[in-house]
Amino acid sequence: MKLLLTVKACESLRQALTTAPILLIPDFKLPFKLYIDASGDGIGDALHQFQIINDQPVEGPLCFISRQIKTTEARYGASQMEFL
Repeated sequence: MKLLLTVKACESLRQALTTAPILLIPDFKLPFKLYIDASGDGIGDALHQFQIINDQPVEGPLCFISRQIKTTEARYGASQMEFL
């Protein structure tokens, strides 16, 4: 039984990693949520929003943005980079 759960977990993980998320259409009457992550190599942002889909509240992505850090920006601290 434990092996079946492991196989199912691996299949779920494979499906999640190989399937692109579906981008939602923004509803400007609802609030947005911005996720930011910065490192010495790059910055990544994801804009999300909670919407009602099939009578269920769902948080989904609206867009993704990422870029490399420029040489001068590499000297910034992590919190300063997140403001770029």
